[in-house]
Amino acid sequence: MYPDMSGRRNFHQSLIETLDRQDKSDYDVGREYEDLSNILIITTDLGNESSIATHWNALEPIWQGGSEVVRSGLPHQQLPPAWQILLLGDGSPTRHLQLLTGEPTEVDVIDMSAIGMDEDRAPSSLQVVPGPRVRRQVWLRTGSGQRLAYATSWWEARHVDEYLENKSLPIWASLAKLRTELYRDVQGIYYGDSPVLAQAFGEPGPFWGRHYLFWHHGQPLTLIYEVFSPYLQQYLGKLNRPITPQL
Repeated sequence: MYPDMSGRRNFHQSLIETLDRQDKSDYDVGREYEDLSNILIITTDLGNESSIATHWNALEPIWQGGSEVVRSGLPHQQLPPAWQILLLGDGSPTRHLQLLTGEPTEVDVIDMSAIGMDEDRAPSSLQVVPGPRVRRQVWLRTGSGQRLAYATSWWEARHVDEYLENKSLPIWASLAKLRTELYRDVQGIYYGDSPVLAQAFGEPGPFWGRHYLFWHHGQPLTLIYEVFSPYLQQYLGKLNRPITPQL
């Protein structure tokens, strides 16, 4: 059975009809339709209908730490060293996941939404990313389909196509292809729950996550929020449950 796409077709048709009623002399209707169509969230589970993306999946924090914790790290009994390298290090998570699993890390894009100047419930670091902005949500998975992480990123709308020319590629792969020099500035770490992510990962929470800024030539390029699946315990070591860091 194929998913019923009639709702998506009807939505697209309504966009076309709306634009057709506008004064076409002011802009390219086809381009405007393409831009507005980007507010659709594209699900990766066969059978689910497309719907408009209105939010992203932040953790409900049990605990969280800022830049001081990122610099000093956590006691190993609270978070194993290998997990700290993944969460607190400045290396590419896409590359790390590929090395851990022995499979290519692939991306399922589930959302590309124009959010304008909205704060979008994002970490406060979003304020340094110029607007108007686009929000991108993805699953990071192995080539065989195992979901490993969830990521949301926010980009300046006028530059997103420049850096994400192929939006199906992981960010690291896209930027490496352009030979872009970057600094990954990890600014926060989270331990918390998300029923949506628990269902998507097929793993119970709580989960570990983080957010960071990418800097390029001294300017903020994008803000990224990532949450990792407990599936990675088989590579990084077992997470003790429950873990509530006391700092």
